[in-house]
Order: sequence, then structure tokens, then C-alpha cells
Amino acid sequence: MSCEAVAAASMLWLASWGGAGDTPPPAPAVAMAPASPLTTEPLFADIVARAGKLRTEVLDWKGKPLPGPAFATLKGELGELAALDMKGHVTLKERGTDGDLKCILRGISEDLPLKLKAVEEAANPSARDAALTDLSYLLRDNVEVITAPPAPPV
Repeated sequence: MSCEAVAAASMLWLASWGGAGDTPPPAPAVAMAPASPLTTEPLFADIVARAGKLRTEVLDWKGKPLPGPAFATLKGELGELAALDMKGHVTLKERGTDGDLKCILRGISEDLPLKLKAVEEAANPSARDAALTDLSYLLRDNVEVITAPPAPPV
């Protein structure tokens, strides 16, 4: 008898031991890491919502000419977001938070105007799309650094 035949016969024999109604117990649920407690605070929830919305808009403009009035609105909204990021930095600094988040928020606040300027000054559509991609990454990071679960101290 070949090995394949023995394996098939063994499989059939083992399968016959279980009853028709026997089902394996459900797998335990995977525990999700708790979200950052900052997400429940109005300031940080506002930053997350605005950055997510703006990222969607920025990604929609890739490969298209920038619409004048809508781009002017975007500039204003990015300025407001940068101010909120700086406010988040100051809030965490005043709390005495000893973490990277306060520094990251400050950096994002300072980088948003630079990324916007790169979009405005792009020499051609390809360069503008690259600048829009960079801006979208910064906006994604703005969301992720706030929503990330707290990390243990290093």
C-alpha cells in the first residue's frame, strides 16, 4: 500500500470518530489594544477628524488641476489644523507629559505649511502629485500618532 493510500485511509478513519454534530469550540476573540485615551478629549478628537477629512480631499486632487476656491479653503483648514496641533503640543507640555507625542505634534504643526507650500510651488503636475502625496502622509501621521495605543515607557 502506498503512503498516499495509507494517509487517505487514516484520514477517513479519524474523520469517522467525530459525530456529525461535533463542531470545534469557537476561537477566542483577539484582544484589541486599547485606543489612546486622548481620542476622547475634544481637542485631539477634532485634530483626528480634521486631518482625516483633509487627507481624503488631498488624495482626491492627485492627477487633477487644483481647484482655485477649494484650494484656498484647504489652505485655511490646514492653517487651522496646524494651530490645533500646536495647541495639542502646548497642552501636553503643560501636563508634563514626557513622551514623543508632544514633539511630534509640534513637528506636524511646523511641517504642514511647508508641505502646502511645496504643493503650491510644484513646477509640473508630477511634482504637484508628489507634493500632495507627501502632504497626505503627514495628515495620515497626524491621525495615527494620536489614535495609537499608549506604548510602554522605553
